[in-house]
Amino acid sequence: MHSIFRWIIALLLALGIAVSAHADDTAAQIRQHAADHRMLVLGEFHGTRETPLLVRQLMDDYSRDGTPVLLALELPRAENPTLREYLVSNGGAAARQRLHGRAFWTVHDDQHDGRRSRDMLAMIEDLRALKAQGRVIDVVGYDVDNSDGGNQARDDRMAAELRRLYRRLPEGARMLVLTGNVHAMLQRPADAPPEMQTQPMASLLRDLDIYSVRLEAQRGHFWACLDRCKALPIREQTARAPEVDTDAGRQYDLWLWMPALSIGTLVGQ
Repeated sequence: MHSIFRWIIALLLALGIAVSAHADDTAAQIRQHAADHRMLVLGEFHGTRETPLLVRQLMDDYSRDGTPVLLALELPRAENPTLREYLVSNGGAAARQRLHGRAFWTVHDDQHDGRRSRDMLAMIEDLRALKAQGRVIDVVGYDVDNSDGGNQARDDRMAAELRRLYRRLPEGARMLVLTGNVHAMLQRPADAPPEMQTQPMASLLRDLDIYSVRLEAQRGHFWACLDRCKALPIREQTARAPEVDTDAGRQYDLWLWMPALSIGTLVGQ
């Protein structure tokens, strides 16, 4: 029996090392292509295990030389006071309870959209630890506290908040924005469904030093809310190199395929 447990632990450790290595490789590719752009927008599939690891790696890489880095998450702005408090805490049980106990993190219905996961909370904890080591790191939410007014009104308000945050960056600082892949579009696709916003969030920020990356995967699953929220498969494809797009009508500056995506541990599921 003990040998079985040891085998399981070894397997989990090996999987963890592999996922971490993939995050490091993907981060290196993004940094190479994004170069000196100060606002990096990552368009993700919500609810995965791998994306928070990638974001953590990018924050580590960008802040390592003392550069201030601001991470903007698709969380309601009402979470910001608690986030600020947590980032300067000791990460103990009381601090974790104040963060994890917020209404945003405690949904229990069938409309869980994937933004709330133990993986995201673990990423925030990792960034708190980096900040405690002296890294110049901050984490904020930029989403609206309700979605009254529809998709376009929401994207307008999120873009306005990101613009405000960008203008407040110290000289030489970077800003990393994690968002759903539709919000990260630099232009609305010609074949977009009629209910999609006319001007996605990132398209309203093109006058800034923005670089938008579409995070895809060769295989795996992501979390989406259609008739109900559930895991959906990614269409499998062979390995492919990152694709840079410089066309004036591009949707993203860079398309990047991670090896695989898997559903994270969603809070409340």
